[in-house]
Amino acid sequence: MRKIIFLFCFFVSTQIVCAQMKIERVEPLNWWTGMQTPLQIMFYGKDLQQARVQCLEKGMEIIGVHRAESPNYLFVDVLIAPDASAGTYTFEFTLGTHKITHSYVIQARREGSAQRAGFGPQDMIYLIMPDRFANGDPTNDNHREASELANRALAYGRHGGDIQGIINHLDYLQELGVTAVWSTPLLFDNEPQTSYHGYACADYYRIDPRFGNNALYRQMVDMAHERGIKIIMDMVPNHCGTAHWWMDDLPFASWINQFPQFTRSNFQMASHFDPHASQYDQDLCVQGWFDTSMPDMNLTNPYVLTYFTQMAVWWIEFAGLDGLRVDTYPYSDKQAMAQWTKNIVAEYPRLNIVAEAWFATPLMISFFANQLPSAMDFPLQEAIAACFVKDSVPPWGQGLLQVYNSLTQDFIYAHPNNLMIFADNHDTNRMAYLLKGKKEKQKMVMALLATMRGMPQLYYGSEVMLYNKKEQGHGPERLDMPGGWPDDARSVFTASGRSKTENEVFEYTKKLFNWRKGAKAIHDGKMMHFVPVDNNFYVYFRYTEEEMVMVAINNCLSEQVVDWGRFAEITAGYVQGVDVITGQVVRVGESLSVGAQQALVVAFPCKEPDHP
Repeated sequence: MRKIIFLFCFFVSTQIVCAQMKIERVEPLNWWTGMQTPLQIMFYGKDLQQARVQCLEKGMEIIGVHRAESPNYLFVDVLIAPDASAGTYTFEFTLGTHKITHSYVIQARREGSAQRAGFGPQDMIYLIMPDRFANGDPTNDNHREASELANRALAYGRHGGDIQGIINHLDYLQELGVTAVWSTPLLFDNEPQTSYHGYACADYYRIDPRFGNNALYRQMVDMAHERGIKIIMDMVPNHCGTAHWWMDDLPFASWINQFPQFTRSNFQMASHFDPHASQYDQDLCVQGWFDTSMPDMNLTNPYVLTYFTQMAVWWIEFAGLDGLRVDTYPYSDKQAMAQWTKNIVAEYPRLNIVAEAWFATPLMISFFANQLPSAMDFPLQEAIAACFVKDSVPPWGQGLLQVYNSLTQDFIYAHPNNLMIFADNHDTNRMAYLLKGKKEKQKMVMALLATMRGMPQLYYGSEVMLYNKKEQGHGPERLDMPGGWPDDARSVFTASGRSKTENEVFEYTKKLFNWRKGAKAIHDGKMMHFVPVDNNFYVYFRYTEEEMVMVAINNCLSEQVVDWGRFAEITAGYVQGVDVITGQVVRVGESLSVGAQQALVVAFPCKEPDHP
């Protein structure tokens, strides 16, 4: 009798479970034929854990099924046959007597997708914070699924900038000489406050509805490509947001790094390579949370690592991306991040990935830069930010010598030309603020960025010296671009809306970076520089066997005369060049001076042929 009752209860219990079984989420959203990255589909829904699953069509084979700790997840390893056709495939889930199905689309891969070239030293990268750049569609400023409402009066609130705003100003970017755009995250950030920056993701497969949608993002990429502009996506494998949908039902307890109470990272990234570091400090660096709203992802969990690998590959393939910028790279387990990078490069061998590894010295940067396609050159940024501030001739070791000294350590980098160089970004003071709005100094910075080794990155608005006149913190310093909103009094996107000074800096920047597009010596050339002794006058050369560019930066209050004899070892064989700003001819050996707080950039197209 007990056996009969037990069987009856089991039958009733199974029927109840079966009746509730459903699929709520499937990630990745779809896949493609011809991919190298293994496909592991995460199915999420009520009571999926114990279901049996099969694929009903040939061409897609299930080679593994993994059950999570949560009763609502199923991880399914899928092999797509080399000769599989693009189309819709059906997964069937069975639990007891109940069956449900899910259609999964496999698309044909774009021709040449795996060999996309990505961005590099030939590019000028323009950094945009979408919420603060331009509001092209006021109807999406608020959304029924988004917690935070738009309020432009709040420095840390959402202001309404969006993808359509970027699309509307692609012609402006093209005019400026931009060849690549790095946007801070556009994925759904659903934190109730300060969600504008996008670094606390709530859904890794969805564009924030206040920015637009996935289709509009892909349209933006296509429209940018039509103008010769590449798109770099900002990715954050280190942490998600507390509003992420999985935080209410984690697949595994180890999906994120958890503590009995909130524990913040110690931010001691040097523990990665410190030979004396304790395991305690190393663990706290990579397992502690970046902030209270940013749960720390456990990339040592193989399911998490696979998830983030596939997410990156999915966006590259779906949107046609040209590269990735990786936020807070050293705050994750270094072996896991190395594997993540290796996985993506295996799919896209020529793709560039630039990591944020915020260290003060080149030696520290090199630890990560030499394991990656690229890294951000924070030591050079700090040198640039420091050296142009004072007008007088600085004490020894300061001024432009700080830039020189930073570059003397390039020997520790495997590929110094692939470092991202910049004067400011969304996490630093604006350069124009540090320079107190002095246009001549801003132009010197632009000249340096346009000609220095590496990949130059400009922060949106730098071309018109956008800045606050006092230091106020991230929110108020991440200014709205004037003219990006319909009710703005003026627009810096047009010459008529810019002041005389803004136009002067814009035109200077525009001329430099449009010239740079064809400057092979800048893209591919070596560098030779000369110590900026005593007078804060720095001269360096970029050169190939075919051409040379001479750069002279004078951050003094007096005119400086070029000593041609000092540079004879590099100028030998060249007769004349052209000032890329004025178009005036410059002849080697003839009297040449550089005005106070001026930069001179001279392009020498070729050496004079040898004569018998």
